[in-house]
Amino acid sequence: MSRIWIFLVLALVSAPALTAERGGNATDEFMAAREAFRSGSYAKLEKHAARLKDHLLEPYTAYWLLLMRIEQAPPSSVRAFLDANRDSPLSERLRNEWLKVLGKRGEWDLFNAELPLLVYDDIEITCYALQSRMRVNPDEVLPEARPLWFVARDMPESCTPLFTALASAGMLSTDALWMRVRLALEAGRVSLARSIGEWLPDGQAPEPKVLEGIASNPGGYLERQKFNLKTRAGRETVMFAVHRLARTAPQHAARHLAKLEPQLSAEERAYVWGMVGYLGAMRHEREALEWFGRAGDLSDLQLAWKTRAALRVRDWKEVLAAINTMTGKESSEPTWRYWKARAYVALGRREEADALLKPLAAEFNFYGQLAVEELGGKIAVPAVLYKPSPEDVRAAGRHVGLRRAIALYRLNLRTDGNREWAWAIRDFDDRQLIAAAEVARRHDLYDRAISTADRTVGMHDFNLRYPAPYREVLKVQTEQLALDEAWVYGLIRQESRFIADAKSRAGASGLMQLMPGTAKWVAKKLGLRDWRWSQITDVDVNVSLGTYYLKHVLDVLDGHPVLASAAYNAGPGRARAWRPEAPLEGAIYAETIPFNETRDYVKKVMANAGYYSHTLSQHTLPLKQRLGIIGPRLRDKELSLADTP
Repeated sequence: MSRIWIFLVLALVSAPALTAERGGNATDEFMAAREAFRSGSYAKLEKHAARLKDHLLEPYTAYWLLLMRIEQAPPSSVRAFLDANRDSPLSERLRNEWLKVLGKRGEWDLFNAELPLLVYDDIEITCYALQSRMRVNPDEVLPEARPLWFVARDMPESCTPLFTALASAGMLSTDALWMRVRLALEAGRVSLARSIGEWLPDGQAPEPKVLEGIASNPGGYLERQKFNLKTRAGRETVMFAVHRLARTAPQHAARHLAKLEPQLSAEERAYVWGMVGYLGAMRHEREALEWFGRAGDLSDLQLAWKTRAALRVRDWKEVLAAINTMTGKESSEPTWRYWKARAYVALGRREEADALLKPLAAEFNFYGQLAVEELGGKIAVPAVLYKPSPEDVRAAGRHVGLRRAIALYRLNLRTDGNREWAWAIRDFDDRQLIAAAEVARRHDLYDRAISTADRTVGMHDFNLRYPAPYREVLKVQTEQLALDEAWVYGLIRQESRFIADAKSRAGASGLMQLMPGTAKWVAKKLGLRDWRWSQITDVDVNVSLGTYYLKHVLDVLDGHPVLASAAYNAGPGRARAWRPEAPLEGAIYAETIPFNETRDYVKKVMANAGYYSHTLSQHTLPLKQRLGIIGPRLRDKELSLADTP
């Protein structure tokens, strides 16, 4: 073993794990070490790491040193780190990388010894594990490997030997190959479809350039009618064009499909009508149920949208039939248990409805609240059965994983801090979770307090799940603008979890997650002449801008909080476009929002508002009253919406 590895092993094994954090110079050394790792400078990293011996965050420098030399690292060095850092997610991350190295090399004895210690699944490692087992018992492994083929994304190289073995064993039929092509094209992954096509017999794959043209202009391809429906490739290509067009123009797609039907097989017709029905339902087309009726077996995703299409027209028999056709796993989701119960109520089957609603009412979510009210009850929060003592909180605060997380948060390394925190609490019981949530609250880590308190099973503290920081700011703004404070808190909880300097991938920032264009527009409306984007993470400024914008979208959308919540997340134009042609129950509007993120967002904001009304000791409105009725689109609102960013 080299001198460097001997030094590293001794440092890993002998360093006291609980040495207190250092300030000043140690912080600078740590950040310099991190930069050396990011820039790939092993020599600089080694120099800074030597100066951080016994520091609370020393495991990170040791991890970086090992990771940069993982291909050459002796097993003893890797295992020394893993043994010394079981209390950190770094052990999981290093084991994950090491297993990939071992799998790539085919060092199966070492791989199989470490694999059982991996906590979280990784598809690349899963394929290596199957490779290892396939050497001994291919007949047992290949059926397990086959489902990996039917995934609409690029798979890691470790899976390729499995696919080759499946093909050699005759377990990937032509239909199986085409099924994955379909999955790729459904997801718009033309390059993936092209690579899958290489597995088809010579001359049978669809033309890549034609697929690329369809992806950008499906209507043009269908109008030209230059396709050969006598071949499988020709039919699959034209079906792709139909469902690609259905994303933006379902009616046109349906008309093209009706003309093409005679030249397609029964299975092909059923498949593409299912796609047109699904995409039409997402655009709230009235004919969606008719299109679904011409389809064959539907996936859970398609059945979900068939249910939503039926909800939009209040066809409760279709709602019930669609939910009953879902797989057991999907139909057991709170969403479908609630709507199935509502279908039972509408069809006069109250006893069956109550059997679903009673257990659902014990769940703390949007559907749990609706179930409570459907049973005649009122939204409430559970009694606090446990309050951590000062010693309990001190004990939680001494936990090395939580201490490391807090140290990382102080360095603004939020992703690493989140990993440390999640790893530390993963096996906590309810009492430990509540104590850890209290530690987070005292450090103003409100997002950690929320996520930690949310994990409790039998004991709950909703003051930790639904904290109300910055109330001196929020209360003034909501009163001035006549906004429901509980609703605004519910929205902020969903937007940023009260992280004042939160930044999204899309570019939104601050407590109320404002985009630059929106912030500039509001600042102009408020007459803030000295407005600068750098002010966006100031709580007072962010709340002032955010609440003004929220009030604006509320006013231009009939004063309806469901519409305003949708608008705040997806834009006022979309919130308006999703409105019905006739008055619609607010819960159904929320359920039929096409964007997954916005649909989940609106439901959580509205449920949060109910719980916050308790936290803030306000009058609690029933959730159904908050959701209300969504009226049809109003043309006289167009000008107001046009002036909104």
